[in-house]
Amino acid sequence: MIHKVHTCSKVSGKERFKTYIKAIGSGEHTSKGMSREESAEALHLMLTSQASPVQIGAFMMAHRIRRPEPQELAGMLDTYLKLGPNLFSTKNQRRPICFGMPFDGRNRTSPVYPLTALILLSEGQPVVLHGGQRMPMKYGVTTSELFESLGLNLTGLTLKDVQAGFNQHGLAFIHQPDHFSLAESLIGYRDEIGKRPPLASMELIWTAHQGNHLLISGFVHPPTEKRAWEALEVFGEKDLMTIKGLEGSTDLSINRKCITARVQNNVCTRLLLNPREYEFHGKDIDWNNLQTWSDLANAALENHGPLSQSLRWNAGVYLWLSEITDSIEEGLKKAEDAMDSGSAKAFLQELIRWRKNIAQKN
Repeated sequence: MIHKVHTCSKVSGKERFKTYIKAIGSGEHTSKGMSREESAEALHLMLTSQASPVQIGAFMMAHRIRRPEPQELAGMLDTYLKLGPNLFSTKNQRRPICFGMPFDGRNRTSPVYPLTALILLSEGQPVVLHGGQRMPMKYGVTTSELFESLGLNLTGLTLKDVQAGFNQHGLAFIHQPDHFSLAESLIGYRDEIGKRPPLASMELIWTAHQGNHLLISGFVHPPTEKRAWEALEVFGEKDLMTIKGLEGSTDLSINRKCITARVQNNVCTRLLLNPREYEFHGKDIDWNNLQTWSDLANAALENHGPLSQSLRWNAGVYLWLSEITDSIEEGLKKAEDAMDSGSAKAFLQELIRWRKNIAQKN
């Protein structure tokens, strides 16, 4: 349900926005949380440039210090739903997995999620990803760069192209610069204030996909996870999973137990995923550069090299979570088969051909 954003023609956006700065920036004893509707309007005023740059910067910093409340995050999601891109499944399409990861990327560990996505796709599981260009504060490697290093360019597509590709192949990548320019306009503030604003927390739990899906959100700190649960309960999400993954992503470590939780119909079940129980244990591969990662990734898709163990572990678990398999053990076997047979790599080539056909038509 979309909550209406309050607007008033008699009072300017700047004047209305002052009330929100006062609400969250008045100090320890007098600051207070915004309602869902107020938070929705505050973000609406920011995205549509009705608040001034000084106001936006002040609000972001104050909100960062006080931390967003669950209903505030839900209000922000309302505004993204209203102003942002929307993606839909076809009537008979399997429900997608929507991965939520930090938009500012990775710079310490080698990502495995693009390869996991390819195995899921090759087994008929739709995947929705979101991201942008390199951005503050981490300026880490992005989803689009990783896929492009494998030969698949997922940028420069219209939302219509993305929807058509999702219908045909099951993969959708919402690229913020291409599909949500209003949100892209706020990126510069992150660098100016020198901190991730609460907007970054909201990005972890946002998806452009409308309808039935499994939302999987990465996190680093326990308070972030708890706020995600509560915000999505307010927002009305019925099935979600939180993952304490590598660098706040949804990538599962093979070096330690991974703390996860599944929330279904507002009931939370804690799940510890221990790779040792499935004879997986090793070092999570350090990030180096795109060329090195591309070499490791291509080898892993053929079940070779140091990244292959991480890929098999992640793909096996996510095949189980998506209910393609009945157990993690079965998921691990299916992931290994997809790597050995080359089906995941063949699916990548199919996506590359699809993308080239679009480029030729344009």
